[in-house]
Amino acid sequence: MDDLVTLLSAQGAAVVFLATLATRLGAPVPAAPFLVVAGGLSVGGQVSFAAVLAAALVGNILGDGAWFLAGRRWGYRVMRLLCRISLSADSCVRRSEAILGRWGGLSLIAAKFVPGVSVVAPPMAGALGMSNTRFLSYETVAALIWTLGFLLLGRIFHAAIQDVLAVLSSVGLTAAAVGTLVLVAFVAWRYRRRRIALAADDIEHIEAGALREAFAAGARPTLIDVRSAEGRALDPRAIPGAIGIALRELPVELAAFADGRELIVFCDCPNDESAIAAARVLMKAGLPRVRVLAGGLSAWRAAAAIEVDEEALPGGAPDIAAHPA
Repeated sequence: MDDLVTLLSAQGAAVVFLATLATRLGAPVPAAPFLVVAGGLSVGGQVSFAAVLAAALVGNILGDGAWFLAGRRWGYRVMRLLCRISLSADSCVRRSEAILGRWGGLSLIAAKFVPGVSVVAPPMAGALGMSNTRFLSYETVAALIWTLGFLLLGRIFHAAIQDVLAVLSSVGLTAAAVGTLVLVAFVAWRYRRRRIALAADDIEHIEAGALREAFAAGARPTLIDVRSAEGRALDPRAIPGAIGIALRELPVELAAFADGRELIVFCDCPNDESAIAAARVLMKAGLPRVRVLAGGLSAWRAAAAIEVDEEALPGGAPDIAAHPA
């Protein structure tokens, strides 16, 4: 810990900039502790408050700006990639959609303080066509609030921070080892929970091509889009004829499917997690004819690039359409 204090005292602005940039780019580097400690050190003049504030602002804007431009260039694929490597991939998508759908540009401020979402909000804003000027305005305000919050926290509790650093310095490697073990245990627990959720041996899947062939043969299963309402509003493309029911709303809609019809559920989320969860809800309610569209909406759209005959689709609708109201 003495090394950390020495490093921040000598190169405070550079360290804060690199830590903040790495955090905003999605690297597993926690910038908050650096900012809190830097804020505490600024009380005694060991670190320039203005310099670390400016460094953190630049790191925020550069990191989030890179993801914003990536979202502008590659769209939702960037967001899904970022969420896919998360230990809570599907909740990452849902929370991001909910925050951006509800708050718009202000979501860039809220997202700074929501783990798992802060990296996803900028590319989503880019994918949805937010202007560069608007993004820069909101991002600057968000970065300022986020940075000042941690720096001022360090200044307010600077005496306690010095005591904590002294204790950590005395225990040295023991503290580092305990912290590492706790982190590894937490990651292992979250990973195990995710693998259990993804275990879909009890769920039957159908490929997009097979579903299109079924339509061509006259089959008329009921399609249920379990994306959130915010997600459907942000990306209104859908499979024609699909019913939009968010996963959290599905339990109160079960009576509508009690006639024993075949149900195909889908989402546009990593590993079909929401669709698998929805299928389990339906099956638990005693509805046996339930399948998950493998790959969801993205797979359906990919299959459309191969399938050129759209006459067989329900209602003769085009391949991608907006959800019915």
